[in-house]
Amino acid sequence: MQYILLVRLTPEGIDATLQNPQMPLEAERSVSVPGVSALGIYAVLGPYDFTAIIDAPDNDSAARWSIAFSSKIRGEITTMPAVPISHLQDRGGGADVEQTSEPLPGQAGG
Repeated sequence: MQYILLVRLTPEGIDATLQNPQMPLEAERSVSVPGVSALGIYAVLGPYDFTAIIDAPDNDSAARWSIAFSSKIRGEITTMPAVPISHLQDRGGGADVEQTSEPLPGQAGG
């Protein structure tokens, strides 16, 4: 299952990122939780500084990754499970959709 992480840097995180613009990528690469893989981190405009996408087997693993990443990036993170639209389809007689979601760039089809 994929999870979306919305990251707001603390003042310390902002300072660290200004001193080392690679810091968010280094933080992402340094976090290791069994079964969890980081699919990407992106700088964004608006109320958040970054968004990250991870793939995790369950909420517990996603939470462990999010906490570890938060401590390394020095940020406040909102973590949300990403539910493919096809999972919202009525399975009791409605039309089934073969593909569960659009693949992320660089990822195999879902």
